[in-house]
Amino acid sequence: MKVAILFAGQGSQYVSMGKDFYDTYRVSKNVFDSINMDFDVKDVCFNGPEEKLNNTAYTQSCILACSMAIYEAIKEQGIQPDFVAGLSLGEYSALCASNVYSLQDALEIVRKRGLIMANALQANTSKMVAILNAKLEDIKVCCQQTGCAIANYNAPNQIVISGLNEVVDQTMDLLKEKGVRRMVPLKVSGAFHSPLLEQASLELKEVLKQYPMHSQQIPVVFNVTGKEEKESIDLLTKQIKSSVLFYQSIEYMINQGVDTFIEVGPGHALSGLVKKTNKEVKVYSISSCEDLKQMMEDMHE
Repeated sequence: MKVAILFAGQGSQYVSMGKDFYDTYRVSKNVFDSINMDFDVKDVCFNGPEEKLNNTAYTQSCILACSMAIYEAIKEQGIQPDFVAGLSLGEYSALCASNVYSLQDALEIVRKRGLIMANALQANTSKMVAILNAKLEDIKVCCQQTGCAIANYNAPNQIVISGLNEVVDQTMDLLKEKGVRRMVPLKVSGAFHSPLLEQASLELKEVLKQYPMHSQQIPVVFNVTGKEEKESIDLLTKQIKSSVLFYQSIEYMINQGVDTFIEVGPGHALSGLVKKTNKEVKVYSISSCEDLKQMMEDMHE
């Protein structure tokens, strides 16, 4: 068995996330109790309110903390991943798991990243839309005509576009002319992973310069290239404004022999994307203690 652990991105959060791990596993409790931030991460994760948890400025630190608390419980079961990766924000959890960043440093970075992203785009002027069951070539052609960005290659049949409202709407109109019917607006505050984040990427680079990066203990597959790379500030700077090559990352790891993927963190979105990319691999999603128990029982059968 060759294992990759995938860390959840923004949008997967919910009030009470990580609470059962905190109550059940000492290693998970230690993660939450060791955090020293300018807001009570544990309280927002466990008690909300939902409006605060969903605010990008707070969401990112909370998801990372929850993900690492769950990851520590998984490690305690004897599972050692061969690769780690994450979707957008989840990449920072992957870097933390690989010991590129300490937990405290990673939390501080994503707190500042969240603030940068929250302030980067004028409210209600830009958006992201998931395009389902469309030909990739059609999406690319329409985006080239309008100047819209492809933000996420989530799965072969799920591509996310990103840009100013009018640009995204024009792109959707062109796709409708090509017979595309399923287009779902995402619940995000703006056009992330697009050139509109150019200035934000420069601000993030200045933040990243303040924190040491250590050599990877576990190979990290990066969003920007969809393959293993040496850790670098440039990759993280590009990530905030560039396409997330998620399904390409999954395909890369499968080509390296990975046959088991474990999604870690709140929600179950990534495991669904893995299944859409390749139906042959084993996929687990761990957001509760019950999920972890069932996975360990399955692995020991």
